[in-house]
Amino acid sequence: MPISLIIFEDNDHLRESLICLFERDVRYNLLGGYGNCNTASDIVRIHKPDVVLMDIDMPGASGVEGVKQVKEVRPQTAVVMYTVFENDDKLFDCLCAGANGYLLKKTSPARLFDAIEEVVEGGAPMSPSIARKVLDSFSQTRQTRQYHLSQREIDVLQLLVKGHSTKIIASMLFLSFETVRTHLKNIYNKLHVNCGKEAIAKVLTERII
Repeated sequence: MPISLIIFEDNDHLRESLICLFERDVRYNLLGGYGNCNTASDIVRIHKPDVVLMDIDMPGASGVEGVKQVKEVRPQTAVVMYTVFENDDKLFDCLCAGANGYLLKKTSPARLFDAIEEVVEGGAPMSPSIARKVLDSFSQTRQTRQYHLSQREIDVLQLLVKGHSTKIIASMLFLSFETVRTHLKNIYNKLHVNCGKEAIAKVLTERII
C-alpha cells in the first residue's frame, strides 16, 4: 500500500518539484502540498497522512508549531523536517515538538525516499551532520549529569567559560553578586577544582557543556 504524504513548504518552486518527484513514484500517495502550515491540524485531521514533510521557516506559523499541530490531532503521523537550518536551537525545538526525523534540503532525492520509508518503519532519519549534533548533545548531557550540575549552575558555568566576570554573570542572569559566588563555589566543588581557570579547563577538556 502506498505511503500517504503531505508537504508543507513555502518555496513554490521547491514545493512543485517535490510534488512532481513523489507523484511519479508509485510507492507514494501525495495528498497535497501547502505553502504554509497555519491550518496543519485541519489538513492532517481530514487527510490522515502517514508522513508529513515539513519546512521550518514559513509565513505565519513556523514548522515547529506545525509539528505540534500535527502531533496533537494525529500522533501516529510521522513528521520529517526538511530544512536548510542546522543550528542547535531549531533542531532541538523540532525534536522536542515531536518531529520524527530531520533532513537538510541538500539531501538527495534517493535519500529522501529512503528516509520516508525509514520513518514509516519506526526509524528516525537524520542527515549525518544533524545526527552528530544529537549524539554530541547526549554526550554533553551525560557529563552534566555525571557532575550533578543544576540548570542554574550550567548557566553560570557557560558564561564563565565565555570569559565573563562574576559581576557580569550576575548582571546577565539577574542574580546578586553573592548568589553567583555561591553558585561558583558549588560548581568548583562538584567539578573537583579550586578556581575558575581550572573549571574552564575541565569544561573544555571533557566537553561538559
